Amino acid sequence: MSDRKIDDETGIETTGHEWDGIEELNNPLPRWWLWTFYATIVWGVAYTIAYPAWPMISSATAGVLGYSTRGEVAASIEAHEAKNSELVAALTATELTELAPTNDLHRYAVARGASVFRAQCSQCHGSGAAGAVGYPNLLDDDWLWGGDVESIRYTVQHGIRNELDPDARYSEMPAFGEILEEEEINAVVEHVISLSASDYDSALAAQGTEIFADNCSACHGENAMGDREQGAPNLADAIWLYGGSREAIDYSVRYARYGVMPPWGPRLSEEDVRAVSVYVHSLGGGE
Repeated sequence: MSDRKIDDETGIETTGHEWDGIEELNNPLPRWWLWTFYATIVWGVAYTIAYPAWPMISSATAGVLGYSTRGEVAASIEAHEAKNSELVAALTATELTELAPTNDLHRYAVARGASVFRAQCSQCHGSGAAGAVGYPNLLDDDWLWGGDVESIRYTVQHGIRNELDPDARYSEMPAFGEILEEEEINAVVEHVISLSASDYDSALAAQGTEIFADNCSACHGENAMGDREQGAPNLADAIWLYGGSREAIDYSVRYARYGVMPPWGPRLSEEDVRAVSVYVHSLGGGE
């Protein structure tokens, strides 16, 4: 300790640090600060004993109070469900077709369904349900499989073209690039364009009329207005799931499309399936 430095003016030992001739005095910490620091140490140790704190291999120490944030959330959800138990029971027992928009149960179903939609459906159909390329717009009245509330519920419950539910809605368009000749594909594409647009090659479209009748009308209908039993879209209304440009239609004819929707029955409760179905039906396009 022979190298201790004492400040000449105050007689207090310095820390030995010096900046431009300024030395730092080694004053003791204020008592109030020191005791506060000791209190935080005691509080920290007590907290790690009382609450989950120390990470282990597969979990953390539980704490002597047994507190869990997951348990708190679960209790909150349970309390919320208990408050709505009568409405939930009524929703699962009532025919969806009997729910009137002015009914309290209908309003509850729409509100609950909106929450389910935002959490589970908006990733594909969009937060506003307007859809995107390959994902149907749920705001209009152009339905592939039917827009009444029971048809919507069935679609939500079982999904479309998935391999998880044997009752999923299913249809498959053949890839006509492997069936038709190049000039036949060009002609039928032009015919499809002519059904809802004014800018097309009339001579080429006329050639495609017979090709359409022979190869496409079995699903889309002779008037090309589709068939909901098969999920075949209406080709005459200028509403396109994958785009209505000549390039997009040509791609659909050559390679076909195969949109898949998962079945929500195994993932959602019965009341949530019903609620989100009522919500989608209420968006404006429901029949």
